Amino acid sequence: MIAVTIAGSDSGGGAGIQADLKTFSALGVYGASVITALTAQNTRGVQAIHDVDPDFVARQIESVFTDLDVRAVKIGMLSRAPVLAAVAETLARHAAGLPLVLDPVMVATSGDRLLADDAVEALRGKLLPHAAVLTPNLPEAAVLLGEGIAETEAAMLDQGRRLLALGPRAVLMKGGHAAGPMSVDLLVGPDDRILRLEGPRIATRNTHGTGCTLSAALAAGLARSLTLTDAAQQAKAYLSAALAASDRLRIGHGNGPVHHFHAWWN
Repeated sequence: MIAVTIAGSDSGGGAGIQADLKTFSALGVYGASVITALTAQNTRGVQAIHDVDPDFVARQIESVFTDLDVRAVKIGMLSRAPVLAAVAETLARHAAGLPLVLDPVMVATSGDRLLADDAVEALRGKLLPHAAVLTPNLPEAAVLLGEGIAETEAAMLDQGRRLLALGPRAVLMKGGHAAGPMSVDLLVGPDDRILRLEGPRIATRNTHGTGCTLSAALAAGLARSLTLTDAAQQAKAYLSAALAASDRLRIGHGNGPVHHFHAWWN
């Protein structure tokens, strides 16, 4: 099974393309990649961003899809509106009917902004209506809706329903930014089908790339022809285990990565 990630490169290896490919591999899926931006980044933050030319992003997509039997697409950091438009237009030609997991990456774990203001409206109009699953964290959901961050589970559910009305076939509200001893994600589907995914909140500062990892795990499950419910449950379990094992790693001096290969080595 093959999945492709369309996202930015993290030179520190904890998020973006690197986290996605590690996640695909850990879950038994071959990973291809389309790089939309290069970041000078480590566990302490993002020092610089270099956007890839939109035409070259499109060429990467064409190269992958004209040769590989891709079964699922994960979209992460797009950064600028012209790159986002190139991705949307090229996928419309090559990936019609494939499950598309859209992770609206806006801000890094360090707090550094990764999505330009002019790209937010383009994201709403060009990609949301084509997503099989939209996977925002709570701050990203708030930006997409133009309102405050949800502070209760009921508010999370309300925002998930209103994001669903913007066009994606399902919305996975990622609750990692919420408070409380349990981490709750909500999968909001058509006909108001709700799946509540709960796990203990894990005390670690090694949280770099958690959003990328969860969305990539979801795409891996869809590439393996799992139902959306099963893929979401697998993704939640995988990320929880990767977070629980993250303190085995000693990577950098800031927010370290989760342990993508916790099942194989320490």
